[in-house]
Amino acid sequence: MKTRADFLNAQKAGVRRSLPGLGLEVCASPSRAERPGTVRVGFTASRKVGGAVKRNRAKRRLRAAASAILPLYARERHDYVLVARTATLTRPFTALEEDLRTAIAAAHAGLDRRKDRPQDRRSEKTQRIAGANKETGHG
Repeated sequence: MKTRADFLNAQKAGVRRSLPGLGLEVCASPSRAERPGTVRVGFTASRKVGGAVKRNRAKRRLRAAASAILPLYARERHDYVLVARTATLTRPFTALEEDLRTAIAAAHAGLDRRKDRPQDRRSEKTQRIAGANKETGHG
């Protein structure tokens, strides 16, 4: 993932999980980027993590953890954004990998719950009013 729009899509449409070593945002890939057998990954680190050297080190650690964990646990046609935290720099690498495994499992469970939930959770009365307003041109 390289464009800002892709990162924003993962943030807006996806599921977010936070652990001490990292943050993870997961969403289904947009249809324009879907290709069978692909997983898109992005890495980000804000200035809260530190200066450029610390941010780059944090992203390198996230890339190494992702290359070890994502081939085993990632779902194809999904986008994963790994967000560095200040603890990313000091956390032992095995703990960082475990954080990523845990975050992926929790995010996948959240995505599955979203699929099972009805799309329109408004009450029937609200849906009728919204439908009537559409038909009459109000609202």
